[in-house]
Amino acid sequence: MQKRWTVKRYQPRAEQALQSALKIHPLLCRLLVQRGITTFDTARLFFRPTLADLHDPWLMKGMDKAISRIEQAILYGEKILIYGDYDVDGTTAVATVYAFLHDFYKNIEFYVPHRYREGYGISMAGVEYARENDFSLVVALDCGIKSIELITYAKEQGIDFIVCDHHLPDAELPPAVAILNPKQEDCPYPYKELSGCGIGFKLICAFAQKRGISSEKAYKYLDLVATSIAADIVPMTGENRVLTFHGLKKVNENPLPGIKALIDLSNLKEQLTISNLVFVIAPRVNAAGRMDDARKAVNLFIESSAENAMVIAAQLHADNSDRKEIDSTITQEAVALIQEDIMLNTKKSTVLYQPHWHKGVVGIVASRLIDKYYYRPTIILTQSNDKVAGSARSVSGFNVYEAIHQCKDLLENYGGHFYAAGMTLKPENVAAFQQRFEEVVATTIDPELLIPEIVIDTEINFSDISPSFFKILNQFEPLGPDNLRPLFMARQVFDTGYCKIVKEEHIKFSVRQGRNGVTLSGIGFFMAEKFPCISSRAPFDMVFTIEENEWQGNTSLQLKVIDIRPSR
Repeated sequence: MQKRWTVKRYQPRAEQALQSALKIHPLLCRLLVQRGITTFDTARLFFRPTLADLHDPWLMKGMDKAISRIEQAILYGEKILIYGDYDVDGTTAVATVYAFLHDFYKNIEFYVPHRYREGYGISMAGVEYARENDFSLVVALDCGIKSIELITYAKEQGIDFIVCDHHLPDAELPPAVAILNPKQEDCPYPYKELSGCGIGFKLICAFAQKRGISSEKAYKYLDLVATSIAADIVPMTGENRVLTFHGLKKVNENPLPGIKALIDLSNLKEQLTISNLVFVIAPRVNAAGRMDDARKAVNLFIESSAENAMVIAAQLHADNSDRKEIDSTITQEAVALIQEDIMLNTKKSTVLYQPHWHKGVVGIVASRLIDKYYYRPTIILTQSNDKVAGSARSVSGFNVYEAIHQCKDLLENYGGHFYAAGMTLKPENVAAFQQRFEEVVATTIDPELLIPEIVIDTEINFSDISPSFFKILNQFEPLGPDNLRPLFMARQVFDTGYCKIVKEEHIKFSVRQGRNGVTLSGIGFFMAEKFPCISSRAPFDMVFTIEENEWQGNTSLQLKVIDIRPSR
């Protein structure tokens, strides 16, 4: 797949000023400035985040009302229901708040809506469960900010809601007794990008302060908070960086039994990083809701017995194996459908429908098609009861939600954001929707957006890549949005004669910059089709990240190659 390379702009003056303050390699200063770090003090916060850097939870609008209502419920023996979404952020949030409060108050339960029977967010079934079981207070986590009608109905039934949500609010808010959301109007809380679990964490921190409880009781759940931040793809800046930094320490030093069980089942032996949380832990948690019931994930996180946690983790592990097999099969079927249809090959979008496809993985399949096969806005549809339901994913720079909005007369329901969305429609409208969506995309998308973009942080010479350089570079962890793994470009690179294709798909690199320069090794996954560029013996440019490779007890630096092209 052809890709376009874009190198970020440099800010020489700011880089020089920071280099004077920090006395580290100028290219490291360039990377820091690109991340908004321009002074010694902001660099200290970046490299040495402490829990003391966290903001006072009482700065959050509505916190005083939320804590007062929880204390009232405890004082009068009311039943409290902790309610949260079925994804990683929702289940970690429920587990964090439920487990913390349960240590002090036993008249409390949790509720996670079923992905297929109830759907996302507050459901009528959930409100009815609260009413039928005499819950008078519901603490909603990672959802609720748009549930005006259902929370109004709950209020009429004598059920109060505390909404802890991080999604963007509308102008009208639900009639909850308290709303914790830094993005709501007039909220003075300094950091706006917390995860849903992060807001739940702030709630229990405030409760601990009010009761004179040691903050360590709340910090016990930092590994869950870090997992939520990693999985929900929120910015890895400010408080999220602090929470993830210390959450990863807890993951590696003293994880909750549920997290430990998932680590052991995944055979993770090395020091865990944010990548392990994103690509190993999070999919197993998500698989519970995708394939069965997300309550299993909460039960795993609140389990205190290592033996019992391993039993539940094994169930999630099995769910994830089933999920991988199903999404692989569906992806292959989807690729075959496109390859067999000349018209589908020429379109600017992909909209595919098969009634037998599993609803729990259609979003994953849409992402896979974009990443590996057809880089264009993609929607995967399947049968869901008497309706058709689907998930949309977009390419960088294209607002797929707006494109779907222009097809709203063909839809029963839809929602989402710039890069991802979901929708339901009647079966008889599928063909018309496919045609309309393609028309919208074809007339509005910039053709350049259909070519994947690689955004490169900086050019680098091989001579700059050293163990001391990598030691500081490694401290950019934890990585995530707004602090992605730095991407480097090197020009005029030559094959030393030892580059080769391995396992028919990958390239093992041994390259030198310039005819007599530094030689480095590397690996490029799924890049075999690029080998003619190397074997021509002509110079080429390469984009890569720098990583550590351990082999037979020896550790060395290597390049993880992302793309190559002939030197101009």
